[in-house]
Amino acid sequence: MKFCATLHTDKVDLGTEFVSGDGVTTVARALEDAGFDAAFVTEHPFPDDGYLGYLGHHALDPFVTLATAAAATTRLRVLTHICVVPYHNPYVLAKTVATLDVLSGGRVILGCGAGYMATEFAAVGASFDDRNERFDAAILAMRQAWSGEPVPVEASAATHTMRPLPVQRPHPPIWIGGNSRRALRRAAELGDGWDGFANTAERAAYNRTPELDTLDRLRRLLDDLHELEHETGRTVRDIAFSLIGIGSYGTDAWDAAAFHEIIAEYEKLGVTMTLVNIPARSRSEYCDLVASFGSEMLGA
Repeated sequence: MKFCATLHTDKVDLGTEFVSGDGVTTVARALEDAGFDAAFVTEHPFPDDGYLGYLGHHALDPFVTLATAAAATTRLRVLTHICVVPYHNPYVLAKTVATLDVLSGGRVILGCGAGYMATEFAAVGASFDDRNERFDAAILAMRQAWSGEPVPVEASAATHTMRPLPVQRPHPPIWIGGNSRRALRRAAELGDGWDGFANTAERAAYNRTPELDTLDRLRRLLDDLHELEHETGRTVRDIAFSLIGIGSYGTDAWDAAAFHEIIAEYEKLGVTMTLVNIPARSRSEYCDLVASFGSEMLGA
């Protein structure tokens, strides 16, 4: 089992504690020192105020942030959880991901999703209704670009070649986010991993992906994924999911015994990376909790 935690760059209300160069580099080093395998950030370039007032948050640009984290570490993998692929031109995104993979020495995981916030799509000039079709096409286009071979582009009536190639071959892992049947099929057909969302019923109505907040629901969903793997003749190599049902580390609700039990269950289900929530109000508190988690839970 591998473990991943957030860089907390959504906590803009805390100023430079997390949302700064020092904040990102300090936290990234703390995660690596504690034995974590990866750090993640999310993407929200321009969320609407209604979303921010309900369940939402701001975020730094994911790729600039992860480049900063990668430059401060040597082993820590950097994960977008998630990049909203339909916000981007696929070739520009392919270049961004390849650049980060080269500069990090091959540590990028592209966790990606179709997106759900129609207002943010409109704000960045991206169409919403066809986002799923454009998402699928973008994955194929990025794979072509990362091949290093000439790619015919209809819009330019020319062939194009991308250099440098990503360090990871044939390309950085593509993990598909979302709990819907369509997301699972996309993971089986086009992805290297599934990056699931722990999701309450309240959030499901808003973020357009099904409820997933119990081990039984996760088990049923993974059964569906394995059926789709059989249909497509492909195997999803990695499965990432958050801890559910045991509280957040460092809070009164945390249950250490239950942690080990659920990790054992995750491993039986084929989960390969667990995302850990470690809430904190300051950088120093977060780093202390990360170190404690490493020693107590990871044996770092």
